[in-house]
Amino acid sequence: MNFRKFFLGKRKRATKMIPQAPAPDPNRGGIAIVAIMKNEASHIEDWLRFHSLAGVKAFFLYDDGSTDRTVELAKAFGGARVSILPWTLRTRFKSPDVSFDRQVLAYCHAIENFGSAFKWMAFIDIDEYLVPLRDNSLIDALNGLNDGNISLPWTMFGPSGHENPPALSSPYAYTFRARHRRGPLLNFKCIVDPCDVTEAHVHRFKTRSMGNVSSNDVGFRADNKLRFSHTFVSAECIQLNHYYTRSKHELYEKIEKGDPPDSDKLRRRDKILEKLSLIEDDQVVDTSAGDFLRRIGVFTNAEFCSTVL
Repeated sequence: MNFRKFFLGKRKRATKMIPQAPAPDPNRGGIAIVAIMKNEASHIEDWLRFHSLAGVKAFFLYDDGSTDRTVELAKAFGGARVSILPWTLRTRFKSPDVSFDRQVLAYCHAIENFGSAFKWMAFIDIDEYLVPLRDNSLIDALNGLNDGNISLPWTMFGPSGHENPPALSSPYAYTFRARHRRGPLLNFKCIVDPCDVTEAHVHRFKTRSMGNVSSNDVGFRADNKLRFSHTFVSAECIQLNHYYTRSKHELYEKIEKGDPPDSDKLRRRDKILEKLSLIEDDQVVDTSAGDFLRRIGVFTNAEFCSTVL
């Protein structure tokens, strides 16, 4: 991996990296998901189950020091190939004083070591669900696209009235979302051809075939810097459900998560609460995740939780 720093923020943090894209295997195909996780025991099984039902055959989960049952539950999941990689990493360069974004490092590691076997790799978080809106699988939805760099906008869900964690899986518990995808509520996660990547970032990629251009879920292309235009933002075939806060109780845990300095924690709290306010100020009902499950024959939360893959 070439660690040449394309961008250093004010705190000297390298957030763009250049992986060495692998040569594609002759029989590669399907989609894998790459994610960093930490203490997600309450959600990891549902997240794995949903995406397995959507056609994902492999998960590469980079564990950032979980202290609950997250790793145990992920290892026990039988519906797909699940690879757990320890990813507690705080290493910095001494001179110059530079830290690397651990999430982007994980993405590059996955691309270089596992990407050759797959046509697609999705880079999302455990609170994000890839929902096919028309088709019965993600592969069917992706087969209509000829591009190897897909950008999906956040669709931001709030607590949906839950003060405490409900006894329901996220697709059934959280059905109220922000009406609009814009401003602080808009960013992207990507599905890419791992053998075509030339630069990685948490929210955008460059590829050999498309350069700094990405496609939305209906094939409209734009430069990465222009994706925030209303002409590009699309959720017609695949929707990225971002269960941003889950319950109010989990929201407060989200605010306290991590170990930033006090001033950074205050800024983080304010940003999270701002997003929550924007979500709840103008909400609409969205049952897309449950609709997908019903379309493939899973009609209730109980059926979903008992599905054997």
